[in-house]
Amino acid sequence: MEAYCLKCKAKREIKDIQEITMKSGRPAMTGTCPVCGTKMFRIGGGAGK
Repeated sequence: MEAYCLKCKAKREIKDIQEITMKSGRPAMTGTCPVCGTKMFRIGGGAGK
């Protein structure tokens, strides 16, 4: 799954993906950037997206 890295300013594949649920109940994905190690976040996670 890809997300935008704010530090690299590029779309990257997320490393160490974890599926989470936000306080609002919406699903999300979190992980780290494989290049710089910055935390990445994507709303609306799931295997099909």
